[in-house]
Amino acid sequence: MLTELSISGLGVIDRAVAEFSPGLSVLTGETGAGKTMVVTGLRLLTGSRADASRVRKGADRAFVEGRFVLADVAGGDREAAAAVVDEIDGETDDDGSVIASRRVSQDGRSRGYLAGRSVPVGTLGRFCSPLLAVHGQNDQLRLLQPEKQRDAVDTYGGTGTEKALKKYRSVYAEWKAAEKDLARRNASAREMAQEADMLRMGLGEIEDLDPQPGEDADLDTQIRRLTDSEELRLAASSAHTALTEGDEAASVPAIGSQLDQLSMALRATEDPELISLSEQMAEAVVTLSDVGNELGGFLSQLDVDADSLENALARRHALKGLTRKYGEDIDGVLAWADSVRSKLDGLDTSDEAMNALKGEVKRLREEIVAAGRELTAARKKAATKLAKAVSGELAELSMGGAKLEVRVEPASSGPEIGGVVPTEMGLDSVRMLLSGAAGAVPLEKGASGGELSRVMLALEVVLAGNTSGGTLVFDEVDAGVGGKAALSIGKRLAMLAENHQVLAVTHLAQVAAFADTHLVVRKSSGASSIISGVEAVEGEERVRELARMLAGMDDSDSGLAHAKDLLDKAQADSR
Repeated sequence: MLTELSISGLGVIDRAVAEFSPGLSVLTGETGAGKTMVVTGLRLLTGSRADASRVRKGADRAFVEGRFVLADVAGGDREAAAAVVDEIDGETDDDGSVIASRRVSQDGRSRGYLAGRSVPVGTLGRFCSPLLAVHGQNDQLRLLQPEKQRDAVDTYGGTGTEKALKKYRSVYAEWKAAEKDLARRNASAREMAQEADMLRMGLGEIEDLDPQPGEDADLDTQIRRLTDSEELRLAASSAHTALTEGDEAASVPAIGSQLDQLSMALRATEDPELISLSEQMAEAVVTLSDVGNELGGFLSQLDVDADSLENALARRHALKGLTRKYGEDIDGVLAWADSVRSKLDGLDTSDEAMNALKGEVKRLREEIVAAGRELTAARKKAATKLAKAVSGELAELSMGGAKLEVRVEPASSGPEIGGVVPTEMGLDSVRMLLSGAAGAVPLEKGASGGELSRVMLALEVVLAGNTSGGTLVFDEVDAGVGGKAALSIGKRLAMLAENHQVLAVTHLAQVAAFADTHLVVRKSSGASSIISGVEAVEGEERVRELARMLAGMDDSDSGLAHAKDLLDKAQADSR
């Protein structure tokens, strides 16, 4: 939930702070006061493009800061936002809130800040997007796009549509990859065959020598020993004789006996430090004995055979031939061989391989048609329910008997397979139509701005009915309506606010009267510019603002009485 928004240097707003509560908050004010700048600030937090012209004249930068409490957001969105904070190793305040901010300079450069860290704007957007959904005139226009209409159906379909779409897209990706592979092999069969021959030649050279991991390093050690065998034998033999035979007084057994006596004498003192030293003496005897044994083993394995040296040198020369061509060392050569074996699978243009790939493509085509039809069935089921639910909402929004019709039709753009046209998102397209006395008309052809606003609101109410948390922002969703329809919009916003935090920018008192929190953007003329700020109004001040919105009669007793009556009725209806 958004609990606080601070704006400075943005448009007509010099500096303003607004506090938000759960439920429905409305933002009102005279034209030009800066209501749009509040929405612009929220859009900046969600990562939208920064416009340097929005920076207030005379200010060196615009700055927007929002405080969010994640505990009040629904599970999936909360986890997505929290994951971004964890990703940047961000910090939360003592109350569990997270601060997100955006700075835009006069030259258009922009920077984001999140949880005490400087972050790219994209990261800021990834955090705020699950928490903030801004609906304005541009968003209503996006509703006219077929893909947005399809997304609405898929969202309403829930887990059933989600699983069907996930299955379809997985098969679709496999099918496209297999078709691309088949086309590549058909187009480049000769080149691929030549490349495969060269790779097989190199692989055969490696397999003939059959090098083992680390063999080159082992051979280097062996060759050094064989080359210097006499020197090594002399050094090892001298040391072995001194430790195991030698003079009676200098041999390991004699020295060990003396050390044992000294160790026993030290232990007899019962002094902890001397006892520790006695243990070190005992360990020294064991170490010398082990060294003597290992020297004996080394001497027994030391090979002085001239043939062994010649064989080792020949093997090392052969391995160097591989490392010159295929890797820095033998391990690199073996890695190259493994990669070649995998690559050869993709270069096989034999009749057997091509027929197998064609069979795979055919199988995937059949799978994609089956998965697509499952998805179409799920969408049609969801579309019927969505149309009925939205039509019910439209009736409440005084749409004059208009109903929403949602059609799931076969896709027509693309290559046809088995009588259908597979696309990345399914075998079909979705169209929303508004039906009335004149028949069903596509939204993009027959809906006015006010009707689009109400369709958007109705969709939002329906789609968000089973979720909670998050902040929904509506920028003049009541544009082009008035009277009873405005009251209906206010009531639906209040209903939506039962499960969400809702912020609505409005010119209509009929909508503002339903709010739990009423914020007013006020402007005042300075010496050389207009300065705006945001303040909460309650009681008589709120009634006065509603009277101004109704007919500019904030100083009239009848206007104030009308506003008071509207407020009382709206608050009673929203409970």
